[in-house]
Amino acid sequence: MADLDPVIHAQARLRICAALATLGSAEAITFPRLQQILEMTAGNLSTHLRKLEDAEYVSVDKTIEGRSPVTYIALTTLGRRRFEDYTESLRGLLGGTP
Repeated sequence: MADLDPVIHAQARLRICAALATLGSAEAITFPRLQQILEMTAGNLSTHLRKLEDAEYVSVDKTIEGRSPVTYIALTTLGRRRFEDYTESLRGLLGGTP
């Protein structure tokens, strides 16, 4: 049986990674937009992003635009690779292509 990455396997973190994987490798999304897409509270999203950031699966970049703070979230190269490995393992478990 293939091992599923425990960092990604939690439902909320899986949803975050799946959403970020739809972006190009050089793209990022703002925190409020990701929160809106996933319909998560700010606190819940922050908690799960911290876990993904600690594993170096996502990057969280805080900047100032005009006079307002903006936080950008992106999947790192490692995070993208781990998400692809995760989905491949899941397909294998479900009887698809290993």
